[in-house]
Amino acid sequence: MVLGTSWPGERGYGSVYKGKLRSDPLVAIKMLGKPKANGQEFINEVATIGRNYHINVLQLIGYCAERSKRALVYDFMPNGPLEKYIFPSEEELTLSCKQIYEISLGVARGIRYLHQGCDMQILHFDTKPHNILLDENFTPKVSDFGLAKLYPTYDSIVTVTTARGTLGYIAPELFYKNIGCVSYKADIYSFGMLLMEMARRRRNWNSSVDSSQIFFPSWVYDQFTKGKNVQIEEATEEESEMVKKMMLVGLWCIQMRPSDHPNSMNKVVEMLEGNIQLLYMPPKPFQYSQLAMQTENGINRRLSNLSGACMDSLTCDMSGR
Repeated sequence: MVLGTSWPGERGYGSVYKGKLRSDPLVAIKMLGKPKANGQEFINEVATIGRNYHINVLQLIGYCAERSKRALVYDFMPNGPLEKYIFPSEEELTLSCKQIYEISLGVARGIRYLHQGCDMQILHFDTKPHNILLDENFTPKVSDFGLAKLYPTYDSIVTVTTARGTLGYIAPELFYKNIGCVSYKADIYSFGMLLMEMARRRRNWNSSVDSSQIFFPSWVYDQFTKGKNVQIEEATEEESEMVKKMMLVGLWCIQMRPSDHPNSMNKVVEMLEGNIQLLYMPPKPFQYSQLAMQTENGINRRLSNLSGACMDSLTCDMSGR
């Protein structure tokens, strides 16, 4: 193996390099940093995706562990993370509404596979634009399983002792156990937050805009209830309908209580694939994120330590799946 230049740089738990195998294909080599939690992130990545394959899940080719050094080898994704296409700078390539919609479907199918298509249930716990990689055809791949948890398919109990994930995408039940217990629906919530950002190509939180638009999902909800559509520049009628569908599905996924979410990722896929006329407005999403995340202007800095705070052991019956 030839180790090349850093690409695309720091990701999650370590640095990623572009490399080349002797058999010629390009690969991405993730060199993990100083082991955390006895190397648990390395174990998680190998255990979760080492034996699984799906077109929308990043393929692990191999791994290496020698003393404190650990490396993971993946298929190379030439188009990099989704993040740079939905929050592009002026010089970066943008994608059409149809491409964004197709990517959202691919991500949903990938998460559905992790939940229902593997020998073990895999809960990702860190779905966000940075962890969705795009191949040469812009096919999305769910990646970065350092925070993932595995459960037997017959096991209906999920136990989580600490908040996991990235602020802004973490399901509220990981902070507030009184609203519901932790389950696969935590991934549905994170996907919903991702979907809202993909639909309008802006972050859900933006302190630099008008105060009514700081939390984008609430603003979208208000527009819909007033009978207004969220305008998309240079979009056809078909594309505008795709974007509206993504927003409606996203609003359902980010409801405060897990019991109000779609029953499964399979249902989410059906909603995205189905007729928009069959979708109706959910309740207004509660802005719990005002309490849980740090924004650029320092909103609620006093709760910034929540992301690493330990909670009482949480359990959940996943029988409603």
